[in-house]
Amino acid sequence: MRTILRGKNSEVVIDTDGPVVIIGESINPTRRKRLVATLQEHDFSYVIELAESQIKAGADVLDVNVGFPGVDDVKLLPETVRAIQEKFDVPLCLDSPNPEAIEAALKVASGKCLINSVNGKEESLKALLPVAKEYGSAIIGLCMDDEGITNDPQKRLGIAEKIIERSLAVGIKEEDIIIDPLAMAVSADPKACLVTLETIRLIRRKLGHNITQGASNISFGLPDRESLNAAFMAISIYNGLTCPIANPEKITAIVRATDLVLGRDDFAVRFVDYYQSRC
Repeated sequence: MRTILRGKNSEVVIDTDGPVVIIGESINPTRRKRLVATLQEHDFSYVIELAESQIKAGADVLDVNVGFPGVDDVKLLPETVRAIQEKFDVPLCLDSPNPEAIEAALKVASGKCLINSVNGKEESLKALLPVAKEYGSAIIGLCMDDEGITNDPQKRLGIAEKIIERSLAVGIKEEDIIIDPLAMAVSADPKACLVTLETIRLIRRKLGHNITQGASNISFGLPDRESLNAAFMAISIYNGLTCPIANPEKITAIVRATDLVLGRDDFAVRFVDYYQSRC
């Protein structure tokens, strides 16, 4: 299955047969005090700096999140989208829990965006699916619902099926639904990664959709997070992950290596190009 996202003139294809597409996570105020401070002043210079560094490091799509306490994201998210698209031709993943902010950003965005995210809660489905349909956007479907987050992979699969069914009912194309199986901290639950991996495997085998996840979520609270994230990333890709949300400066090397090992990089062209770009 192929999900196509677009910038002003560019196009990125997320394909279940690979290679992996990286969605850069760094435009997010969480734990970034400088980003909060500059956004409060409507100064987008640091946003541009983060966008440029992620693209150079291998990001194919940029996640854009401007959420912090007291923010008027209905105003700030579209302003940030404009600032990025004035400088870069790259597809955007609009990341906000506020449907009004998502719609405001879609009104000004060029190309075809990805919405991060819809989940199985009725409130979310009713608020965001019509917006995605109206603006022709792709969506991320998060495997949680009104009962919260289940540790049963089969139930997570059921939530994914519900999101897909409801999306199709409003006219969203099947290929425009990307599923997030939920990656949780292994420090809190020793089986958290196994649950996510099994969910990825089920979604790939039974539904055939593209799959994303927050690549660093599993390592919260533990030392040497990069090694843990890299190990989980490689196994996830093997099981069906196609477009992780991650910091490309930390994850692109393992993604390129995993694509090569899995036969998705003929003659190691992408792997060698990436290596040479870092020298």
